[in-house]
Amino acid sequence: MTKREVENSIKDIVHDSGLEIGELRRIFRKVVVDYEKETGWDERNKGGSWTDAELRVVLSDAPTQENCVKHAQAFNRGYGSIEQIYRWAVTPDKVMKEKGLDDSFRLTIKRVAKELG
Repeated sequence: MTKREVENSIKDIVHDSGLEIGELRRIFRKVVVDYEKETGWDERNKGGSWTDAELRVVLSDAPTQENCVKHAQAFNRGYGSIEQIYRWAVTPDKVMKEKGLDDSFRLTIKRVAKELG
């Protein structure tokens, strides 16, 4: 399909669906994110160390599926590692210590998250 054909097909779906535009937007984003997760991307840095600058970039965005995919692709990481960064950033310090999750990487995530406010 050409770009024009894709655009026209999407316009037809929007027109014929009978759904609110916000719901269509949510569905479209979900379909795109699911497709990207299914097809994958280069993960050559998966399991590697993170710089403070990379963590700042990730934590500067909201923890959405779209942003998880965006950052995983940008940094050649796994989708789950981005999700985990978001989770650890908001996990209370007390819970981190109780679960034995107070290693230097997790503490770095917490520090960067606090710096960002």
